[in-house]
Amino acid sequence: MITPYNWRKSSYSGGGDGNNCVEIATSPAHIAIRDSKAPARATLTFPSTAFAPFIEALKAQPPA
Repeated sequence: MITPYNWRKSSYSGGGDGNNCVEIATSPAHIAIRDSKAPARATLTFPSTAFAPFIEALKAQPPA
């Protein structure tokens, strides 16, 4: 398992306690994301080169 360095909350987390967002962490070769409401649960970990295509694919999805 890859251990990310420092977790940071999204700048889009909103007001209040800011727990309705995702958190991101980086290491030299990977980027990880997790749910801020359940940080002990699973994370998604990507090679650094795969993260931008992942975000672009999310942006291309129609709103739910």
